[in-house]
Amino acid sequence: MMNNEEMKTNPAHSYDDAFPALPTGISDRSNVKRVKAQTGCIRNMQINSSEVTQVFSIPAEECKYDHNDKFGEGESLRTCAQISKETGASIEISTSKDKSLTFLIRGKSKNVIEAKRKVLTNFQTQANVSISILKEHHRCILGKSGQRLKELEKNTGTKITIPNVHDSSDKITVIGTRESIERAIHEIKVISDEQSKKAFERIKVEKPYHPFITGANNEKLNQLMTETNTRINIPPPFVDNDEITIAGEKEGVENAKNRILQIYDNMKKTCQQISVQVPKWQHKYVIGHKRSTIAEILHDTGVSVVVPPADQLDESITLRGPYELLGEALKYLHNKAQSMQCADINAPSRIHRLIIGKKGANIRELQDMYKQCHVEFTDDKIRVEGPPDSIDELKKKLEDRVKYYLNEYSVVELEVNPEYFKHIIGKNGVNVNRLKNNNDVSISIAETDNSNSIKIEGSKENVAQVKRELEEQIKKLENERERDIIINQTLHRIFTANKREKLKELQDKFRVLILFPNSNDNSDVVKIKGQKGDVDCCYKYLSELVKDLNENNFTVKVPIYKQFHKCIIGRGGNNIKKIRDETGTKIELPGENDESDTITIIGKKENVEEAKERILKIQNEMANIVNDEVNIPFKLHSSFFGANAKLLQAIKDDCGGVQIKFPPPESRSDKIILRGPPEDIAKAKQQLLDVAAEKQQSSYTIEVRAKPEHHKFLIGKSGLRIKKVFYKTTGTRIIFPNGDDDKEIITIIGKKESVEKAKEELETIIKQICNTIEQYVQVNPKYHKHFISNRGELIHKISEECDGVIISFPRNTNHDDSKVTIKGNPDGVREAIKKIENVVQDLEEQITIEVFISNKDHRNLLRSRKYQIRYTFGFYQVINCVESPYTRYRHASHQNGQTQINGDINSDDKEVVKPCDIVHITGKPENCEAAKKALLEIVPIELELNIPYSFHGSIIGQKGVLIQEIIKMYDVQVEVPRSESKSDIITIRGRPECAENAKNWILKKKREIEESREDWELKNYEDTLAVPLEYHPQIIGRGGEVINKIRKDHKVQISLPKKNDSGGIITIIGYQKDVEAAKADIENIVDRLKSRYREEVTIDRRVHSRMIGKKGSQVRRIMEDFEVEIRFPRDNDPNQNIVVISGDEDKVLECKDHLLYLEEEFIQDVHEDERASADLDGNGNTRNNRNEAGFVVKGAPWDQKAPDTTSISEFPSFGEVDNSKSFAQLGTKSKPVWGPRR
Repeated sequence: MMNNEEMKTNPAHSYDDAFPALPTGISDRSNVKRVKAQTGCIRNMQINSSEVTQVFSIPAEECKYDHNDKFGEGESLRTCAQISKETGASIEISTSKDKSLTFLIRGKSKNVIEAKRKVLTNFQTQANVSISILKEHHRCILGKSGQRLKELEKNTGTKITIPNVHDSSDKITVIGTRESIERAIHEIKVISDEQSKKAFERIKVEKPYHPFITGANNEKLNQLMTETNTRINIPPPFVDNDEITIAGEKEGVENAKNRILQIYDNMKKTCQQISVQVPKWQHKYVIGHKRSTIAEILHDTGVSVVVPPADQLDESITLRGPYELLGEALKYLHNKAQSMQCADINAPSRIHRLIIGKKGANIRELQDMYKQCHVEFTDDKIRVEGPPDSIDELKKKLEDRVKYYLNEYSVVELEVNPEYFKHIIGKNGVNVNRLKNNNDVSISIAETDNSNSIKIEGSKENVAQVKRELEEQIKKLENERERDIIINQTLHRIFTANKREKLKELQDKFRVLILFPNSNDNSDVVKIKGQKGDVDCCYKYLSELVKDLNENNFTVKVPIYKQFHKCIIGRGGNNIKKIRDETGTKIELPGENDESDTITIIGKKENVEEAKERILKIQNEMANIVNDEVNIPFKLHSSFFGANAKLLQAIKDDCGGVQIKFPPPESRSDKIILRGPPEDIAKAKQQLLDVAAEKQQSSYTIEVRAKPEHHKFLIGKSGLRIKKVFYKTTGTRIIFPNGDDDKEIITIIGKKESVEKAKEELETIIKQICNTIEQYVQVNPKYHKHFISNRGELIHKISEECDGVIISFPRNTNHDDSKVTIKGNPDGVREAIKKIENVVQDLEEQITIEVFISNKDHRNLLRSRKYQIRYTFGFYQVINCVESPYTRYRHASHQNGQTQINGDINSDDKEVVKPCDIVHITGKPENCEAAKKALLEIVPIELELNIPYSFHGSIIGQKGVLIQEIIKMYDVQVEVPRSESKSDIITIRGRPECAENAKNWILKKKREIEESREDWELKNYEDTLAVPLEYHPQIIGRGGEVINKIRKDHKVQISLPKKNDSGGIITIIGYQKDVEAAKADIENIVDRLKSRYREEVTIDRRVHSRMIGKKGSQVRRIMEDFEVEIRFPRDNDPNQNIVVISGDEDKVLECKDHLLYLEEEFIQDVHEDERASADLDGNGNTRNNRNEAGFVVKGAPWDQKAPDTTSISEFPSFGEVDNSKSFAQLGTKSKPVWGPRR
């Protein structure tokens, strides 16, 4: 309590005086958006224009905010630009003081609608509403194949989620904007009401009279639904629908219908309407927040107010109601519309951000001064809205600020090469953000392809400073140079070792950037970037440094026997250390477990050679090492290095690692040097000579002469004769002359006996070629095409069969040249002439017959069964001819010398065969007839199957897999009717046996589907069981043990209600006998549970958590000790203090006493904790008893005592009071009351 002095200096205030209630008539205007004035919109309108303009707003609470304010990170403008690009509509976006977004979309009507949809998707948050609809009505909302649901989602622009058929929940979730959700819920309720078993009425009431039925804030409608116990669904104001639906009991529906029609008739008789012109920007004040002002007018005056939509240019507001009430409503409307005024201030858009201030500080200052005013920034204007007494003063302040910023701030544009933008911006905008923050300026870099300007905005001094810095940076960028220097990759680690210390030192010394390639690139190119002079200096320095490094890094590898490495190292490494120090080289030895015996020496060349001699000297002193030579022809040296020199390595390994050195290729020397122990050298020498002798034997060479013009006959087509005669039979290699070699010499290489044999055969062939003759045969020119068709296939065949003779037909087929030239050996020429004459004789005996095959079957025969056509005509040695339609028509028209004029009809022909249906077969008579018969046998037939439409999906298979399998397996065409036709006919086209097989397969599949469907229907028998929720935990069991056992034993599916579902319905699905058995098991469990003794105990809810313990450990231990079940109240239970104990009666009573004892113990701890927390302030510090001076409020809600929920005086029982307990024991006064006022 305050002392008297403090009370005098700080008098207490009444809570009602300090915090008066807000007037109910004032609506919240903070979220209402301004729409463009009519004058601005009229300018955009054109007569007969195809473009439309839409303006709409997204309230702040529904916006998806983009909080990025750094350069290059904002996404709002990018998103609008992307939508504009996709739809072709122009989009403008602005942000209001209340953080709501206003969009102006201009373009063709179709594009504007699509752009608006995408804008709402990207910028507006989606609400989520769930409604309860009877489970049996869900299928009606879905429609066939979900079509009705899809149409509903499309028409309302929402996402509607309906629970699965096996889910017991009846909640339907609707996601979308507020208006779209209301539309969707309205449609869903209409569908549900139509399907309801109760009465349903649909009445027509003109839209203007709906407000008189609903009343202000739906007061009359709610009252009517309550009195009649019905559900009445009236379309929202923005939905153009006159239909009102009523559902409920028949009597209530009839009563509600009559009352609605009575209101409608009365208002229709007494209502009149007037229209007043109100500027478009004032409409939002007439509407009010969430239409509150319209509701107030309807409530207070009984007059309905109709305001045109925001996207229309109409300024007329219509008032409708009784004549005597229109005047009062019009006055009310006028006061609301004139409560705010509007003024525009010209201000370039570039200074808007300056007026707004950093993070809105400046505009927030004005907002605090003029709380009832609203400031909005558009293109080059600032619009101010507010009460008349404040708007002039605010307008003057804004004009002064505009004038100040126009005088003090400037804008500069720099022309910059776009290639430098990335350097000016920096990584993630670091460089440009630093300039902006340090100098308090705005820097805009156009991101379009054709722009090369940078705009700087801010105070004149800061803009000049930033301009100077950017110009200096650009000058440096223009003077930058890049040079490449070649540095051996083995030297890169010298610069990059020790965390690149050497590299950093060089970069700091020359003020350049040095880039080494990645180790995986295997590149020697190093890049130097920087100013031209610095780059040149660094390049010169690195060139000299690399030259020195190359001289000091001369490398030689010396092979030393592994057993002598320890002698070279010496005791304690003395020998190797001495050599290193005296020669100034780096010597690297392989590891002890390394199989290599090579020692690497690095340093200057002369020093490396000295170190090498000293190491070899140690080896020679420690072992009997000698040098020897062996002479092997130089041309055989390459045979030792084939297959990665595996042969040479094998000889070294077999001979104790002896060193073998071949002469360099350019010397063409035969001398090979060997080094090692004498016995190893002798062994290696012998092996080298053996290999050389073997190679020598297989390299025997003989030369044969033949005229160059005969070489092609010796080689044959594609080298066929060489491969057949020489490679396969003799195993020799034939080399023909090439380049500057003697043109007549042919070389044969191989073993001696094979070479001799090949020589004899080659000379025999050459002799035969020399005896070549040339003869002619006369062939009628009309048969030439038969020989040269298919790339001369027949000519090549005759040539191969006749010892490779050359057959030449005349090149010019237009002349009557019948002479065919045949050149080759005499026997081959005579045989070829005989074969050609036989072919000509067969061609002269050929006839042509016609076969009627419908033109629609030609494609199938020539496409998918092309191989069958080829086989048929090839087997019977005939030729088919399918002419083009034009050729057939002309052929038919000119037969027998008659010409048929287009349009004439031969009346004598009863049946005209179309030329396009005729197939011609040419060949010998007996072959033509056989081919005709074979051709008719493969002509496709067509079969039709009557398969129920519902089976078509199973026959087609997922993604058409099964139907493709049929087509591929049986080589047929299968046509399944489209889904919209609902036809049962499936058509099969193909060869008779293939079509029949495909038909049998489909019929077999049909029988399988029928059998599986019958089994599926039996397996999906469903039954339900109502079980109180309190028994569900026992039915489930610990970890689902009980319920899983029932599922496993009876092979059924059991679905329990969700946690927040109060129905208690358990669903069982499976075969009927299994379902009934499982249901019986559950009923047995429920009966057993119902037979148990049950006791309800009142225990303070504040101690429940202590009794339950961590993860239920405490309550489980109590249940195990007393062998009972304890259930604590759920969140939705009406009494949170009731704890239920069930089990054996004696044990339940014992457990009850134990819980009451625990309650007394725990409640003391609760009281102590509450007292301790009451002594702490908001920061966790102990409160000071001394009262500090401050603003004192008496009678506030926080000063009132909280009710004691355990007291029966404040919360008396509705039942009888236990007389065995006194009022003192119950902790209450003798006179029960409902408790103090809160």
